[in-house]
Amino acid sequence: MNRQVHKTFAAALALLALPLLSAAQEKPDRPPWAQPPAAPPKDKAQESPSSRNTVKVNVNLVNVLVSVLDDHNRPAPNLPQEAFQILEEGVLQKTAVFEPETQLPLDIALMIDASLSAHIEKTTEQDAASHFIQQVLRPDDRLSVFSFDEQVRQLPPYFSDNVQALQTAVRKIPDGAGTSIYDAVFLGSEALQRRKGERRRVIIMVTDAGETTSRYDFDAARKAALRAGILFYTIVINPVKNENGRNTAGEHALQTITETTGGAMFFPESPQELPIIFDRIDSELRTQYRLAYYPDPRGPANTYRTIEVKVLPGYTARHRTTYLTGPQ
Repeated sequence: MNRQVHKTFAAALALLALPLLSAAQEKPDRPPWAQPPAAPPKDKAQESPSSRNTVKVNVNLVNVLVSVLDDHNRPAPNLPQEAFQILEEGVLQKTAVFEPETQLPLDIALMIDASLSAHIEKTTEQDAASHFIQQVLRPDDRLSVFSFDEQVRQLPPYFSDNVQALQTAVRKIPDGAGTSIYDAVFLGSEALQRRKGERRRVIIMVTDAGETTSRYDFDAARKAALRAGILFYTIVINPVKNENGRNTAGEHALQTITETTGGAMFFPESPQELPIIFDRIDSELRTQYRLAYYPDPRGPANTYRTIEVKVLPGYTARHRTTYLTGPQ
């Protein structure tokens, strides 16, 4: 019985000591703002293993890939953050992320025009594309081959780093008739958007730009590319050099999408220039700057917002010029 009384008395002393310990932790000679912070209350939900392992991503962050060229039209690496300013709707933004040579892995949709009008130099195109696949893929990068004519096909139907399988897919592209450029942009953008993780999404399209059979229109294709954050490169091979002898509507549409997303458009004089163009694209992808910011103020949901990146004199910056806001 005496032992039980002793335990009760010790417990009471411990309870009385708690306020004294708390007071000892405070600093009476400091103003309120300088007191040590109180321990935050424990939240059992926050302590659960599933919560501790959850990574929260702020969807408001806007990523901008910037390709910088010097006055000789060559990639310009190693510029400091101070060389850049980024504006949204004319308002200067605070740069939250700066990577002078981004290491974000690549997801590439290589899209080959399979229409009959583009088959004049089919073998040369296949050789250049196969060389590019071998050259561009690095660890964690993935690529998928698409062919498009009156239909759009993903060959094989997934993204891969298997160089040999991808090269085989390029060489087995079947011949087609029509040219569904808008469908290719739309479906390729959707396929890239389904890829998980923080990655660079790139479409490289080799085409004669003669749009004829798409089910989607230009606006749908452009919106899909912007929503997915696509970087779009276009290589236009014109079997007909005379402006009056070819369909230029597709060219103008592709140029708009290319410039809006921050990519580049190429007009080789002959298919023999394709390896040089693919090399240039590869070099550019390896020397891109990544800037990111939290928009201030944030635009309304589902609206187009303009972006401008300024760089030091003597350099030119190419980047996406607009993006489409998500739901609030």
